[in-house]
Amino acid sequence: MNPFRWQTLKKLPEILTVSSVPDLALQEERIRHVERNIGLPVKAAVIVVLFYYLFFSKWFEDVTGGREIVADTPPREMVLETIRWFFLIYVVISVGMASMLLGMSQLPFAWVQQVVFTSAWLDALFLFALTVATGGFDSILYWVFLALIVRNATSTPLAARQITLNVIVCLCYVLSGLADVVINNWQAEMLDEKTVMAIEEGPPDSATEPFVLRLSLLFLMTACCYGVQVLLEKQRRAEAEAREFALRQEQLQATGRLAAEIAHQLKNPLGIINNAAFTLQRTVKEGKTITQQIRIIREEVDRSDRIITELMGYARLTEGKVERLNVTEELDRAIEQVFPPAAKYEVQIHRDYGPALPPLLLQRAHLSEVFVNLLQNAREAMDGRGNIHISAHYGDNYSVVVKIGDDGPGIPPEAMPKIFEPYFTTKEKGTGLGLAIVKHNTELYNGTVQVESDPGKGTCFTVVLPAKTLMKIRK
Repeated sequence: MNPFRWQTLKKLPEILTVSSVPDLALQEERIRHVERNIGLPVKAAVIVVLFYYLFFSKWFEDVTGGREIVADTPPREMVLETIRWFFLIYVVISVGMASMLLGMSQLPFAWVQQVVFTSAWLDALFLFALTVATGGFDSILYWVFLALIVRNATSTPLAARQITLNVIVCLCYVLSGLADVVINNWQAEMLDEKTVMAIEEGPPDSATEPFVLRLSLLFLMTACCYGVQVLLEKQRRAEAEAREFALRQEQLQATGRLAAEIAHQLKNPLGIINNAAFTLQRTVKEGKTITQQIRIIREEVDRSDRIITELMGYARLTEGKVERLNVTEELDRAIEQVFPPAAKYEVQIHRDYGPALPPLLLQRAHLSEVFVNLLQNAREAMDGRGNIHISAHYGDNYSVVVKIGDDGPGIPPEAMPKIFEPYFTTKEKGTGLGLAIVKHNTELYNGTVQVESDPGKGTCFTVVLPAKTLMKIRK
């Protein structure tokens, strides 16, 4: 097989897959416009028309067309009576669902989704009953099945529910035709031989070919509606990500320019102060107290200079690039960096990654610093041996929740309020910047980081990173 074709076939499932991460705002907008604003008035008009034709007209005799000869037989009368009762039940249930759709803003959205799903298959079931009475495979109502498929694809964007509903619609059409055949056979058994011959001398039965074509069209419409939705969804996501890329990149550049300007403005006066203090210390020969105070000034200037130097590092933000990152791949890359196989640490890594995690739009260096620092802290806390549990799952408001926990000695309660402060450390050789960087890089993208620790049992850091929230510029 051609390698290009093989690669295309391998990517086909990915191409035809819509992310299972729900965009609740989009779903709610579709339901509001399709089901409530358009669907309810149309359904109300259809119910009024059907009520008149079912109870106040000769509708049944008219729609049977060439079946007048058998229209008054018990099977047909039973079908009509059953449809009337089913219609009344359908109206009562539809009124209840309509009231819930009208007040959908006051209901949990999961209830609204269930109402739409139930209403869709109930409509297909009622259409099945009407199709049985109006000709089965040859019924003019066949075209309504196509309309139902389009409606389901529009108001139910979730792939599993949409395909389920449309398959139910196709099956209802098939079952309506089979039920019509059963009723016709039942009628034939109840008629005399002369009537049966008259029926058999009618037009030749050529329903097989139209049935196959109609059924094929139903399944083709189902596939096309899903395919169109996949394309529109991917285009919508691509446009949203492009906007997010541009906004985040612009904010990163603005942050970098601001940091560079602040650093430049503060560097010069600090240099002057440092030179003046050095000159003063060299010229003043007497007074230990004065010399000691000058030394303190120089130490504080050096400390301030280090902070400003780190701040200047933010100027690199203008050089960075916002990327579309897979959080599980970045976690695996950080694990490999902190626990290289050649080092042979006695550490067991336990991974628990959830499915269909949304991509994160940020700079790879920022995310890598978060994960690497947390993993290094866990490794050092356990002295290179123990268990580390890493999980990544879908969170609220289109976010990713990452947890990194260890079974080390834990963090002392008195140190918990200070662990994210710069230069605070409980390690002999620690710089006190690791967790401060984690907090800064997380909050830069409107994320959060929390810690839970049980002395003697371990520590767990929870990082929440929004996949859509705009970056936060610190002032």
